[in-house]
Amino acid sequence: MGCDNQKCGDNCPCTYAGCERHGNCCQCVAYHRDRNEMVACYFTPEVEKTWDRSMARFLSQY
Repeated sequence: MGCDNQKCGDNCPCTYAGCERHGNCCQCVAYHRDRNEMVACYFTPEVEKTWDRSMARFLSQY
């Protein structure tokens, strides 16, 4: 998968203020994939605020 590393800016749903990958989708996906997690984009705003990015938490939404 190619990535142009453009930032998505204000459209990033991540609420973790200290994240160095904030707004950089390619870096975010790679980081969470390496940890068997999902990215913030896949969670409802309420669930995303818990910072629980596990697959189990993702599946529990549905």
